[in-house]
Amino acid sequence: MGQFAAIFRIETRGRGLYEFTDRVASELRPQKLETGLATLFCRHTSASLLIQENAAFEVRTDLEGFFDRIAPEAEGLYAHDEEGPDDMPAHIRAALTNVSLSIPIIGGKLALGVWQGVYLFEHRRAPHVREIALHVLGA
Repeated sequence: MGQFAAIFRIETRGRGLYEFTDRVASELRPQKLETGLATLFCRHTSASLLIQENAAFEVRTDLEGFFDRIAPEAEGLYAHDEEGPDDMPAHIRAALTNVSLSIPIIGGKLALGVWQGVYLFEHRRAPHVREIALHVLGA
C-alpha cells in the first residue's frame, strides 16, 4: 500500500464552478496505482468542492442561481460583513456543500460516472487562488 500527497492551486475568475477533473487525473497517472482512494480537501472557508454534471452547462448555471436564492447578498442581512457583502453568503454556501471529497480509484482511474466531473465551487465575486490538498492511498 502506497501513499501520495500534493497541494495544487486553482485560479478563479470569481464566483462559479471550475472543473478540475483532468488535474486530479494528471496527478494520479505517475503514481501508477491500480486501486485506492483519492481524497480532495479545499483549504478555504468561502469555496467548496462538488462532484457534478460536466456535460450540460445549464446545470452549473442553475446551481449558481439556486445558491444565489438561498444565500443572497443583502446589506444588513448578516452580522459578518468585514470582507464585503459576498463574504457571509460565501461561508453559508460552503457550509451547505463539501470541503472534502473521496473518490475511489479503480483500474488506475478515478471511478467517476460518465457525466461526473470534480469542481471547485468559488463562492466569492473576486478572483482568488484556491489551494486543494490531494491525498491518495492505494496499490
